Amino acid sequence: MALSRNMRTCLHSGRLAALAILLSGGIVLQILACAPYNNWWPMLTVLMYLILPMPVIFFLGSDSPSIMSNEGDGWVNFTKFLTGTSIVGSIAIPSILKHAGVIGWGALTMELSSFAVFGLAIVRFLQMNSEDEYSAF
Repeated sequence: MALSRNMRTCLHSGRLAALAILLSGGIVLQILACAPYNNWWPMLTVLMYLILPMPVIFFLGSDSPSIMSNEGDGWVNFTKFLTGTSIVGSIAIPSILKHAGVIGWGALTMELSSFAVFGLAIVRFLQMNSEDEYSAF
């Protein structure tokens, strides 16, 4: 049985709302990693989150049809490098701060939880973007 147009629109709006809630939850966890402990060093991770959209911008300049291709296009390689740098930095910065004794276990847990929530939101966005209704490229 096919869903009516209104029902499909409502379901798509719900998906977008869930994505917005995930992003908001990641931001709240990021702030909660800092504010209760009165230590704002974990906000260094935000630099990695700012680098995260850059690969998509650089990938748009490539001729490759997919970022997962094995072609030797320079933009695709640079995209993969920035993505890897951002992912490793998002985990490494809080871990190094904990190892140095700058932050405690609670802040580390909230930072890594924030990373997991942001990662889930990105994966969900990519899944939604692969559908016909959300395809922007």
